[in-house]
Amino acid sequence: MDFGLNDEQLTYQAECRTFAREVIRPAAPLHDREESTPWEVIKEARRQGFGGLEGMQRAAEDDQGQMQPIMAEEFHWGCAGIALAISGSGLAAAGIASSGTPEQIMRWVPECFGDAETVKLGAYAVTEPQAGSDVKSLKTTAVRDGDEWVLNGTKVFITNGGIADVHVVVATVDPTLGTRGQASFVIDKGTPGLSQGKKESKLGIRASHTAEVVLEDCRIPGDQLLGGDEKLERKLERGRSGQKSRAGADALATFEVTRPIVGASALGIAQAAYEWTLEYLYSREEGGAPLLSAQRIQQTLADVATEIEAARLLVQRASWMGRNGRPMTGGQGSMSKLKAGDVTMWATTTLMDLVGPAAWDTEHPLEKFFRDAKIYQLFEGTAEIQRMVISRMQAREYAERLGFAAEVAAEAARPKEPVAV
Repeated sequence: MDFGLNDEQLTYQAECRTFAREVIRPAAPLHDREESTPWEVIKEARRQGFGGLEGMQRAAEDDQGQMQPIMAEEFHWGCAGIALAISGSGLAAAGIASSGTPEQIMRWVPECFGDAETVKLGAYAVTEPQAGSDVKSLKTTAVRDGDEWVLNGTKVFITNGGIADVHVVVATVDPTLGTRGQASFVIDKGTPGLSQGKKESKLGIRASHTAEVVLEDCRIPGDQLLGGDEKLERKLERGRSGQKSRAGADALATFEVTRPIVGASALGIAQAAYEWTLEYLYSREEGGAPLLSAQRIQQTLADVATEIEAARLLVQRASWMGRNGRPMTGGQGSMSKLKAGDVTMWATTTLMDLVGPAAWDTEHPLEKFFRDAKIYQLFEGTAEIQRMVISRMQAREYAERLGFAAEVAAEAARPKEPVAV
């Protein structure tokens, strides 16, 4: 085992911290206050090779899988909302890469990013008003009409929703088949019938654009069905015939690989809050003695530092496992996201209590870190959903390890209620 970052990773970490300190943080107060999209920061990120195709290639070349979590943590140390604005297009690109044909990937993934001269954005639209955790209940429909597909429905809480150059939309083709009757479609900017609904005004991550995506008789060419007609027909036929499919297990495995990035993002906020609190307390006194020498202060700071480091190790392990093809059958990816999200919410709350009334002053960033933290217990699978995923994966792994029958193992892991992926 080697728990240290190598020279290349350390260099990349320093580059990310410099960008976060010199570019992201100076822009953060304005965009947080005005809830505006930080176009100038996204453009500079693209120019420096962050958050686009160049960054994805660099991360792919790291055989330890640490580049993406490094960038996620350091950029969120700068500002969570701006970090999401820079990297949010990756969700749409991932959806295209996982479901699309090689031709579709080549055509549409670059359109999710653009370049420094022409910044482009992607949006991944799944969540609906009554279908967040219960993804099998999506109401958005896609109906075949000759050589075209016609989509109708409303998506909510969509990052880059309505302003993206490429929207990847998950819709129901056959409502009788649940998730096996769903498909993904790619819709380019300006398509009639695609519009932005309500733009959300949020507690935190305010520099990240979040809005409804409204589809009203939105017609798209048939070749914008990701994966193509034959792949969809095979999937529908399996569903209608009652054949068991590994689609759910495969999707779960995919999310296990991506969830550590969300965990790393949360930890960037926790680390920023911890470092600011240390700096704030460093020069202050209590009863004539340095405040940092007070035992109650030391005890709290020690707990915060320990929890952050423990969560970071879970993130690093899961990222390494994903990059090296080690199956995360025990829910290690979900563990990292769960732990990091809970630690970040707890740490920012605890540090605010430690600092006292000054923590609520908007002139200080601690209140912003606190506001930004909560979303990491909610999106990309709530903390409660993560616990359900972990427990079921643990039960299945335990049954298989003891040599139980395959049916017993499968039953132990089978969701009894709808679970978000």
